[in-house]
Amino acid sequence: MIRLENIEKYYSSGFVKTYVLRGANLAIQEGEFVSVMGPSGSGKSTLLHIMGMLDSASKGEYYFDDQPVHKMKKRQRSECHKNNIGFVFQSYHLIDELTVYENLETPLLYKKVKGLERKEMVGEVLERFHIAKKKDLFPHQLSGGEQQLVGVARSVIIKPRLILADEPTGNLNSTQGEEIMDLFTKLNGEGTTIVQVTHSEKNAGYGKRVVHLMDGVVEREEGA
Repeated sequence: MIRLENIEKYYSSGFVKTYVLRGANLAIQEGEFVSVMGPSGSGKSTLLHIMGMLDSASKGEYYFDDQPVHKMKKRQRSECHKNNIGFVFQSYHLIDELTVYENLETPLLYKKVKGLERKEMVGEVLERFHIAKKKDLFPHQLSGGEQQLVGVARSVIIKPRLILADEPTGNLNSTQGEEIMDLFTKLNGEGTTIVQVTHSEKNAGYGKRVVHLMDGVVEREEGA
């Protein structure tokens, strides 16, 4: 599904280049559940954002379903992301002016899902995440944990082929965190490919493969 070859990401300031990723190579097969670990500053989130087509590499090649993402125009990348990828952000990224219901509905509007089907899909996700009573609240009226639950719910509502999760349980209590990881395990069992960035050894253990990143390079892999 995903093939990253010699991915570099750097920021230039005058004649100085500051590298975040240096020649990172990684392949993700359809149906895998992969955990990416590494110390702060190792490039984990940047790697995930490049995979999610929210950022571009400075150098290197990225293939999604054998399509060269690194050669795509911005609009093509946006379409590919919209049709295939659900992204769970560490900092929620909910729209402040919209209610929980409207935040969940937004990705369905982008995909032009019809009204009655949208209503059913949002209702199903509200129940699944036990947030039906919060549907008319705005993000600022929710706790951090509740906002994260809504963020995860929004990422899965389009039934994406690939879920990319950046520290998905970082703001949740242990019970909520386990619920999210159990949900990811279930979705993976149903065929959804999942890549998560995590500092938690316990959460990393939910994945079938663990990729260790160090100084922007894939240092080693464990598991299948």
